[in-house]
Amino acid sequence: MARFNTEYFIAKRIFFDKGTSKRFSKSIVSIAVFGIAFGLLVMIMSVAIVTGFKQEVRNKVIGFGSHIQLVNYDSNESYATVPVSENQPWMNRLKSILGIKHVEVFATKPGIIRTDEDIQGIVLKGVGQDYDWTFFRHSLVEGQLFSVSDTGMTDKVLISKQLASLLRLKTGDPLYTYFLNEGTNVQKMRRFHVSGIFRTSLEEFDRLFVIADIHQLRKLNDWEKDKVSGFEITIDDFDQLDNMIPRVREATLNYGEDDQNTIRPVSITSKYPQIFDWLNLLDMNVWIILTLIILVAGFNMVSGLLILILERTNMIGILKAVGTENWSIRKVFIYLSVFLIGKGMIWGNILGILFCLIQSHFGIFHLDPTSYYLDTVPVNLKISHLILLNIGTLIITTLMLLIPSWYISRIAPDKAIRFD
Repeated sequence: MARFNTEYFIAKRIFFDKGTSKRFSKSIVSIAVFGIAFGLLVMIMSVAIVTGFKQEVRNKVIGFGSHIQLVNYDSNESYATVPVSENQPWMNRLKSILGIKHVEVFATKPGIIRTDEDIQGIVLKGVGQDYDWTFFRHSLVEGQLFSVSDTGMTDKVLISKQLASLLRLKTGDPLYTYFLNEGTNVQKMRRFHVSGIFRTSLEEFDRLFVIADIHQLRKLNDWEKDKVSGFEITIDDFDQLDNMIPRVREATLNYGEDDQNTIRPVSITSKYPQIFDWLNLLDMNVWIILTLIILVAGFNMVSGLLILILERTNMIGILKAVGTENWSIRKVFIYLSVFLIGKGMIWGNILGILFCLIQSHFGIFHLDPTSYYLDTVPVNLKISHLILLNIGTLIITTLMLLIPSWYISRIAPDKAIRFD
């Protein structure tokens, strides 16, 4: 037969008995419950906003360079690359690796845009027929995307809203660009036409990249028809990026031949370390916020528990007089505190989830894109984050209550019964 949990029963009776609480103690306990609710609300908002911000900025950077780039080993960190063949013997093996979502060719070449009044340095990025337009389709604000064909060459390009504003260009306008091949002093000029205008709010990328047909870059570089700067690889899970690099390296090296250029993988985090290091620093800010909020909420509950102990001094004295052990009495108040913490957590979860849903669907709170790279406050609400926050809050605040509950053992029964 199961043992009757007396401590739990007493705590539940106290919690649901609304008529016996004094006005002062009721106010203090309400403040403690509000502290738990508000603290959990702020923690949910902090985690959702920071993880959402990291995800949005990260996805924008990946949109310009994918997760992994495969380039010639002789290529340096500049955008003037050493070409490799598009037809590689290891391509089928690479595409068969579990976790790789898409592989596409690309080419880059630095150049200059010149108008009657302005001049701007750019990087012309060539894309092929296999290019995934999802990122730029979502970022397009004017005009339309262009199509790449193996049978012809288009002069249409995509430029950013920032470049269009700087150079006073609009869709359909001609775009005069100038390039200089390495090893020669011959300058080449190409006239493109603006097909579409995109905006990502990543200033250094928007001001730099112009998207064009890869056939244009082959012609500018005097490359053969199968030459490219490299390959871009999109993977399913960013968190697996470090694990994918050695697998990609192994797949390309195992099929290396003497007459083939050596290929090396470059992750997006190593290509733009300043951005991803900055994003990683945000995690430290979140941990500091979570720690401070849990400590404040915990101390609120400690003060509330002490008030409850003082209010129930007569009850404590009676329980001690009939032989109840100190630990059993302490458990009564710990159970009661857990009930109060749970009440605050329920309200905190409701308000936190409601905020995330409203912001996600309506974007009420806005940001300055020139400073934060985003137009609205992003949120990334995950069930795993909610579970960890709730479990962590409950455990830490409950453990903090063990010390003040020790005060019960110092209460003398004879004095407690007469206490008023």
